[in-house]
Amino acid sequence: MNLFAELKRRNVFKVAAVYAIVGWLIMQAGDVMGPALHLPEWVNSTLAFFLILGFPLAMVFAWAFEMTPEGLRKEKDIDRGQSVAIASGRKLNYTITALLAVALVYFVWESRFQTGSEPVSQEPAAQIVNPDNEQRPEIPSTEDNGPDSNTIAVLPFTNMSSDPEQEYFSDGITEEILNLLVKIPELKVTSRTSVFSFKGQNVDIPTVAKKLGVAHILEGSVRKAGDRVRITAQLIEAENDVHLWSETYERKLENIFAIQDDIASQIAAAL
Repeated sequence: MNLFAELKRRNVFKVAAVYAIVGWLIMQAGDVMGPALHLPEWVNSTLAFFLILGFPLAMVFAWAFEMTPEGLRKEKDIDRGQSVAIASGRKLNYTITALLAVALVYFVWESRFQTGSEPVSQEPAAQIVNPDNEQRPEIPSTEDNGPDSNTIAVLPFTNMSSDPEQEYFSDGITEEILNLLVKIPELKVTSRTSVFSFKGQNVDIPTVAKKLGVAHILEGSVRKAGDRVRITAQLIEAENDVHLWSETYERKLENIFAIQDDIASQIAAAL
């Protein structure tokens, strides 16, 4: 109990809170500035490493030293009657409040930025169910002019790993890419329910596109080994069954969101 009181008196807990908030803000800034400055992937990892390494050093520093009007002094050399730890604690309270306000503003801004584009309204898939032979849901297409050229369906990415548990991971990749494409106003994206009904089905691309009423199909595969993932994505023009664009990405799992953004932006450019 005495140790807890001493940690509190020396403002160790408050220094830890300030360090954690500042570290988080630095990592967020790194995530934003890294791609903008075309920095290599290891820069953010190195930044995180030094922030983690610096935490115990900051705690030792907060315990052993005190900032006084005369400068930095060892805590053991300061008379309790002359200690300014209480005043320093109040300053740290103000600092924590200000940093939390900055973090809250950033969080609100990021949330609005991520959800700023409203998803394109889509017609619900028509569910055609036969009691004897259950059929997949279909989206009606225009018979005269064919499907809109800006329509696309993202088929479930194939899990190429030997571990069946990675099926959840490949499905997650599919959903994230689908959600990113939905936010592009120019695209009309088929719903998840409709595309996942074709999972594991050996159906050719033109047939799938006709049933879903789309002009383009995105398919791909996911291979995961250790902390690395390889994603292959292919954009296909359904009418002629030809590839418009194809790319393979091999990155560390920590950069999976950047891969998804890259795939979505390249698909939009290809269309």
